[in-house]
Amino acid sequence: MSKNNNDPNYSEELEDSSRSILLGIASQLTKGMDLHRVTLPTFVLEPRSMLERITDFMSHPDLLLHAGDIDDPLERFIAVLRYYLSGWHVKPKGVKKPYNPILSEFFRCHYTYPDGTVAYYIAEQVSHHPPISSYFYTCPEHHVIVKGDIKPKSRFLGNSVATLMQGSSHIILTNRHNERYDIAMPNMYGRGILFGTMTIELGDSSKGFFSGQWNSVVGKIKKESTQEVLCEITGQWSNELDIKYLKTGNKERFFDVKTASTFPKDVAPEDQQEPNESRHLWSKLTAAIKARDMDTATDEKTTIEDAQRRDAKEREEKNITWSPRFFQETNGEYHFKGLPE
Repeated sequence: MSKNNNDPNYSEELEDSSRSILLGIASQLTKGMDLHRVTLPTFVLEPRSMLERITDFMSHPDLLLHAGDIDDPLERFIAVLRYYLSGWHVKPKGVKKPYNPILSEFFRCHYTYPDGTVAYYIAEQVSHHPPISSYFYTCPEHHVIVKGDIKPKSRFLGNSVATLMQGSSHIILTNRHNERYDIAMPNMYGRGILFGTMTIELGDSSKGFFSGQWNSVVGKIKKESTQEVLCEITGQWSNELDIKYLKTGNKERFFDVKTASTFPKDVAPEDQQEPNESRHLWSKLTAAIKARDMDTATDEKTTIEDAQRRDAKEREEKNITWSPRFFQETNGEYHFKGLPE
């Protein structure tokens, strides 16, 4: 597992009043219970939607944009892996949960890179029960696509909560005959929610095993046909990662958070967004959270959730079938409508 009780960016001390609220909620829960239908207090919310939070994994595109130009398949795989691991350290301060997107909510942005190329990102909440967020990122000039759908399942585990990041995500290099890399988002855990220090952890199948060091990563790159181990990845996703080539014994710096460049996204001003675009939709809630006005934040969150319930009831009464605007479901996966299947 990965954790950092010494780093304020990965831990948080709650006030007694906030802790009491969580204790009151926890007293009504059973271990293993699905938290999707549980209303969480606003002080645990990160002031942005899950649809926007997915863009954290697009923070270091320079690590991926030229992957398709690499002829050696191992080095191409390493480039994709470096990009994948580079997004783990991008997170809000403290232990926060993004807003649960409402049905039909969407978030869009674009990126302009130093070489003049442009990348585009769009995400939409395509299902409410169960919650599913679909996203699509592409930089056409560099022949890169990152797409997928995230189906988070939250569980109460006693003194911790888990967000299990199910779904399917893919990195596609279109100039390599649509070479596809299947990736899994790391599960997230909030520890110490009832007593102790609240701490964020990442872990499970994406991580391998816990070596005893904060935020540690231990991984191996194997040749699938022979199971030969080609490389080993070690270090901390919050600091430095190294790669060792087993054939030569050479060890190199794989990724360094301290020197990596983060590319900002360009988002239209809220007054130019549609009503159901994430930042416009949640603007009053976000403003209240940033002002630490939790009473107003609670009212604004309730207003949006009540409207969502009314819309769902109206569709049911009128026998209206809702369908996503930007994505289409095919064989259990959602695909961006802007591209042919």
